[in-house]
Amino acid sequence: MKLIREKFEVQSKGLHPTFHNVTDQVKEFVSSSGIQTGLCVIYSRHTTCSVMIQECSHDKTYFGLEYLQQDICNLMEKYIPTCRVENQYLHPGPKHVEFGDSVGEPGPWTSLNTDAHLRSCLFGRSETIVVENGKLDLGEFGYTYFIDWDQVRARKRTVQLTIFGE
Repeated sequence: MKLIREKFEVQSKGLHPTFHNVTDQVKEFVSSSGIQTGLCVIYSRHTTCSVMIQECSHDKTYFGLEYLQQDICNLMEKYIPTCRVENQYLHPGPKHVEFGDSVGEPGPWTSLNTDAHLRSCLFGRSETIVVENGKLDLGEFGYTYFIDWDQVRARKRTVQLTIFGE
């Protein structure tokens, strides 16, 4: 059995959730691995990000979100509203803001991302895809997206890939 890991960065925009279509990068990783039968895991170590397999909607809003992605954002806004002011949610408390300051966060406002943490909890931070005949078994309409729910600022995020099999 073979196991291979790789990672690459994506640039999130801030001001609204950023959906990164990483399907082509994941397919290339699987193809170059030489593994014919196994599993591919796409993972985020970021606690405000998710990985999702979903259909590509093709049509886009003026802000660049596919219609289905905008529908997801609209739904999330109803159930987990974007954090706009301190004390909107219990998190972050004063100890957490102090911790953020100690690790070099640009300001206490960067901790106002509780909505992103809650959304990540619902959607999950990884997906596992079957590899069959050296290809991802995504079905006819499946695409892989890395979602950064954190809207407080633009930043680089790391997508991690692991494939194992034969």
